[in-house]
Amino acid sequence: MEEKEIVNRVANSVLQVFDLEEYYPEGARNTIDIAQWLLEGFVLREKEFRAALKEHNWEQYNGQYVALHCSTDAIVPAWAYILITVHLQPYAKKIVQGSTAQLNTLLYQDILSGIDYTPYTGKPVIIKGCAHKPVPEEAYVLAAQKLLPFAKSIMFGEACSAVPLYKKK
Repeated sequence: MEEKEIVNRVANSVLQVFDLEEYYPEGARNTIDIAQWLLEGFVLREKEFRAALKEHNWEQYNGQYVALHCSTDAIVPAWAYILITVHLQPYAKKIVQGSTAQLNTLLYQDILSGIDYTPYTGKPVIIKGCAHKPVPEEAYVLAAQKLLPFAKSIMFGEACSAVPLYKKK
């Protein structure tokens, strides 16, 4: 019986794999809960708040991505988050008001906006679905929007079990 050479048809095809994990922004993520500076977690006293921010060690956030939030139901004035940002800006890579998940989504928005998608022009593209890093689901939606004007077709998943999503007419 003659043995046939195994041919990797995926590697030899024109199929382009778009792997969001390759664009994952490396760096520590941190959160700052404004409730720590509120009286009983609910009341912002401006004088005490300003004094606490001056005493806070902002250098600990050096080179990090930081999400600002409030873990209580306190009504926090917008200027309070801005004041924290003023102190944090010299150290943090990026600052957002919201959750870590929102932070990751915004990071991907920035990254995906800076990519050249012309290499995908007229080609079938598979948006790789399995990730070992915490790629937010919103990033897949953003990637599809960016690829649509260029790709001949878009699929999701792995080459062996892709779900077809779009085919240019």
